[in-house]
Amino acid sequence: MEFFCYHRDRPGSLTLREKLTEDHWSYMDQYAEELIARGPTFAADGETPTGSVHIVDLPDAAAARAFAFDEPNYQAGAYRDVLVRRWRNTLGRTMWDFPGGASGGNRYLVIGLGSGQAADLDVPPPGRDGLIAYGPLLSDDGSLWLGTAALVMAPDPATARAVLTPERYADVEVHDWEFGGRR
Repeated sequence: MEFFCYHRDRPGSLTLREKLTEDHWSYMDQYAEELIARGPTFAADGETPTGSVHIVDLPDAAAARAFAFDEPNYQAGAYRDVLVRRWRNTLGRTMWDFPGGASGGNRYLVIGLGSGQAADLDVPPPGRDGLIAYGPLLSDDGSLWLGTAALVMAPDPATARAVLTPERYADVEVHDWEFGGRR
C-alpha cells in the first residue's frame, strides 16, 4: 500500500533539523526500497525548509504511521504536524524515474484536500510531462477520497496549482519542493 506523508516544520526548528540531518537520512536509508518520492519543501525564499514529503510503499496504515512518527525529526520535536494518508501511484513510477531528472526547473508539492465525490483521479491534461508523482489521497481502507497530492515541475506556482480542479477542494496548497536524499 502506498502512503503520502507530509511533515510540516515547527517554526524556529531549522537548527534542530540541521543537527539531525544525518539521523534523518540514516532513518530514510532503511526505507530506500519502499520510497516512491521524498524531499523537502521550502518557504518563498527558496532556502528556508518548511517541511518534508515522503511517499512510501508499506504493508498497512499502522506501518505508515510508525514510519512517520518514528522519524528522528518528529521524535525530536522539529515538526508541528504530520499528514499521513493512503495514496495511489497514478503514474506507476518513482521520482527517480521522472524523465525530467532530479534537478532543473521549478518543482512544487501540490496538495488539494477535499471530501465527497472524488476529483482528479486521472492524470490531468496535457499529461505526464511535468508530473513527478501524482495520485489521490485516500482513507486508510482506500474507500474514501480525501484529496490529491502531486509533485510537479512547472514554471510557477500558479501553473503547478492548475494540475488540480480548484473548485473541487476545500483548500489547495502549493509549496516549493526539491528532490530529497543524500547530497
